[in-house]
Amino acid sequence: MAVIEIENLCFGYHGRPIGRDLSLSLDAGDVTCLLGPNGSGKTTFLKTILGLQPALGGTIRIAGENAADWSPEQRAQNLAYVPQSISAAFPFPVRDMVLMGRTARLGLFAYPGENDRAEADAALEKLGVAALAERSFTEISGGERQLVVIARALAQQAKAVILDEPTASLDFANQGRVLEIISWLKRRGLTVLFSTHHPDQAFAVADKVAMMRQGGLVGAGPVASVLTETALRDLYGVHVSISDVGGRKVCFAELPNKQWT
Repeated sequence: MAVIEIENLCFGYHGRPIGRDLSLSLDAGDVTCLLGPNGSGKTTFLKTILGLQPALGGTIRIAGENAADWSPEQRAQNLAYVPQSISAAFPFPVRDMVLMGRTARLGLFAYPGENDRAEADAALEKLGVAALAERSFTEISGGERQLVVIARALAQQAKAVILDEPTASLDFANQGRVLEIISWLKRRGLTVLFSTHHPDQAFAVADKVAMMRQGGLVGAGPVASVLTETALRDLYGVHVSISDVGGRKVCFAELPNKQWT
């Protein structure tokens, strides 16, 4: 069953389209990797799905319902979002930042209860950052902040999780941890859509891939059949080779034979 259905979506800023006629279906328990060069419209596309940016045309259905008129609370109960980066003007404790993910489950004047705190602590533990719970969010590193924001998304307990380049600011070990979390979300039956500049991550954890260039999809479907050397070459404009290393497919971009002076 499709959790998110996108039909003929037109998106952009201030009435100016940067993407048109984009259709994509995301099923329950599927992980979809969004690939594309810088400036292709990936972040704007994700924000439009989330309702952070109004659609200029087309339809977005979430759990079978047209989401155009949904309240922010309805969206938060169904979609969790991990942006590329986040800053905080106030020195909230890390645990409180994660607890903010529970607000969609609370009434207007309700306070987080023991169950909410337990969910927040469990999410921090899952991301391996429980030791940061009492630290100020403004005093931890950028990579640690990213892990905390992912923990907040876990605590939100939405039907789908959308991550915009979730590994961009992380070191090698924590990149692997985030990919493990994405696999864990899949095993829990959640729908996951994440963007990245690393096709290897699609091979590692994704069921499907969607390739975007200049605001449109140039390929979408199962990773094994869609993510080919030819498709990656056409997407990024460089020659790419795909090799099997230790039972896992790995991509290599061939460097141009050019002398720099």
